[in-house]
Amino acid sequence: MREPRSAPGTPLPDTAGGVLDVPMALPGEEPGSGRVPGGGSLRSLAARGTLVNSGFTVAFSALSLLKGFILAAFLSRSDYGVWGIVVVSVGTLVWLKQVGIGDKYVQQDEDDQEAAFQKAFTLELGFTTILVVMLLAAAIPLFVLLYDTPELIAPSLVVAVSLLVSVFQAPLWIYYRRMNFVRQRVLQGVDPVVGFIVSVALAVMGAGYWAFVGGLVAGVAAASLASVVNSPFRLRLRYDPGTLRSYVRFSWPLFLAGGSSVLMVQTAVVVANDHLGLAATGVIALAATITSFTDKMDELVTGTLYPAICAVKDNVALLYESFVKSNRLALMWAVPFGVGVTLFCADIVNFGIGSRWEPAIGVLQVYGVAAAFNHVGFNWTAYFRARDETRPIAVANFAALIAFLAVGIPLILTFGLEGFAVGIAFQGLVHLAVRAFYMQRLFHGFGFARHAARAFAPTLPAVGVVLALRALEPGGRTLELALGELALYLGVTAAATWYLEAPLLREAVGYVFGGRTAKVAA
Repeated sequence: MREPRSAPGTPLPDTAGGVLDVPMALPGEEPGSGRVPGGGSLRSLAARGTLVNSGFTVAFSALSLLKGFILAAFLSRSDYGVWGIVVVSVGTLVWLKQVGIGDKYVQQDEDDQEAAFQKAFTLELGFTTILVVMLLAAAIPLFVLLYDTPELIAPSLVVAVSLLVSVFQAPLWIYYRRMNFVRQRVLQGVDPVVGFIVSVALAVMGAGYWAFVGGLVAGVAAASLASVVNSPFRLRLRYDPGTLRSYVRFSWPLFLAGGSSVLMVQTAVVVANDHLGLAATGVIALAATITSFTDKMDELVTGTLYPAICAVKDNVALLYESFVKSNRLALMWAVPFGVGVTLFCADIVNFGIGSRWEPAIGVLQVYGVAAAFNHVGFNWTAYFRARDETRPIAVANFAALIAFLAVGIPLILTFGLEGFAVGIAFQGLVHLAVRAFYMQRLFHGFGFARHAARAFAPTLPAVGVVLALRALEPGGRTLELALGELALYLGVTAAATWYLEAPLLREAVGYVFGGRTAKVAA
């Protein structure tokens, strides 16, 4: 990995707390560059983009979370388990599809952007076609044999074919690279809205796990049609061997990283299904659905910043500032959410989705804390992708895979669902350690442990207050009591966050609304 460097005249960050001496107008903002049409500060564009993406992502993620709860009320644990296996067996193979073609398109700076898009679209279509053929010819029959569940065949085939349709959402890359987040998110939003309506309607009609399948297909098809109709560039096939080599060099570590994640999830679900049964697989699927809310928000911040990071990828001082501040802003909600899931998951089950989901409580408690810790430095991959250094991403995912196979699988066989949760937490800590190693190499002197401690500081007083109240409870927990504790938890967390992070919050608001505000130390 090449040594980090800064732009001439730009000092590296002062980790003791000095203010970064960086310009407001960043490189890559020229109107003719095609990266940020019309110019303007990348700081302001990224800040306003975060606001736009936050609004859309919170709404759509909440819609997905609500859909998961609504369908849990209409579907049995076995139906949820079948869908969980489909998601793991077919859906997680979509991770192999995310080999960085869209990321590389955003990162490149070719003179002819329409030609660059068409070459990237051609590669995406070709790779997806190969993946779908592999699914239809080998993967789906193998999964049916592994799980001994013939019900997987039809929904898996439908989901596999829908992958080809999703390729036609490639025009979203253009708006993404231009940081035109409003248009990008409006077009993307067609998928979750249509999917929610169709899924809930099918669930009410008693369609079982086909409620998930029908919603997924309807959403993908509608979003693909909207993307094609609104594409700024023509969709045509264009092949260039030089471009292929460039994309392969960028993407093969991402492919290995995705493969490691797929193998870990596949192994976990196969072992859990064989050793614990289909209902246990449904519990795992529900836990993943709830905690995936935090993953969606990860994508929000990382996705917003990535085009701006690509524009300044050789200036380590600016990369450091954007990394630390963006991660601190994301941790302000991610840590309270993850810890809150752990604190209130029993109430979610007992007063929400029903007592039949009680086996999920222990899994949710571990998942919540693990999700909170996973947010510390979560957007690190964007910085290495922007600098065309994708190998560390593969190393981190492979290390997590080895950790789960060595520790997580024996725990599942010994302790069941609780062992699975602990195994997930352990591999997360291993991934976090590798992440910290590479970030400290990129940003010399970066205090990863100090950064993590600061992130959890606002939530700890709220946890203490809630636990103290529970110790004084007379007995007989009620919905009103749970809601009161939740309101208190949120209030104390908000007050502590403002006390500790007010300067950063004011700076972020200043960028969003165009005001002049002093920059705080990274």
